[in-house]
Amino acid sequence: MTAVRVLLVDDQPLVRTALRMVIGEAADLEVVGEADGGAEAVRLAERLAPDVVVMDIRMPGMDGVEATRRITTGPSPAHVIVLTTFDDDDYVYGALRAGAAGFLVKDMALDDILDAIRVVATGDGLLAPGVTRRLIREFAARPAAPPPARAPTGVTEREREVLTLVGAGLTNAEIAERLSISAATAKTYVTRLLAKLDARDRVHLVIIAYETGLVGRTD
Repeated sequence: MTAVRVLLVDDQPLVRTALRMVIGEAADLEVVGEADGGAEAVRLAERLAPDVVVMDIRMPGMDGVEATRRITTGPSPAHVIVLTTFDDDDYVYGALRAGAAGFLVKDMALDDILDAIRVVATGDGLLAPGVTRRLIREFAARPAAPPPARAPTGVTEREREVLTLVGAGLTNAEIAERLSISAATAKTYVTRLLAKLDARDRVHLVIIAYETGLVGRTD
């Protein structure tokens, strides 16, 4: 089995070293490069063509948001996972909108970090329920900048219900239980929403649910 090629981007050498050691212990993952800033990350991503980029947000010069935007729209697009602390990071939402497929919290369990890389490498968005709901609470607690756009058109009422639950951080199994449908049916609805709304992945569906007002913000 071909190993997932990973590019590490962080301006702190100790963080890169720790991640490299953890990833190096996994037979199905391989660190192919390291960068200490956004500009270098963009250059390496184009040259090395990694499958996944683990991207810090706050770095001197080009930050992780701009680097994510350039990598995901560049000639050799890679899946980007945002690396954040959540304590003072105001850029996570921007990074997801820029094309990031998911996120890691710097204090999360090592096994979860490896699983996150594997999930994103398959082309899926990283929505581990516990961490995701924390992210959603962070988004919801922030004041909305522009007023929400109208709810998405071209979707059925049931698809709208499913999108709302995806936006609230529910898994397919939880959506199935809430709507009294099978897990397979819930997955089918999510697949249809991805196609109808031209969403990159499940993370993008969460963003759409917020931006269209299906999931409200707190005051």
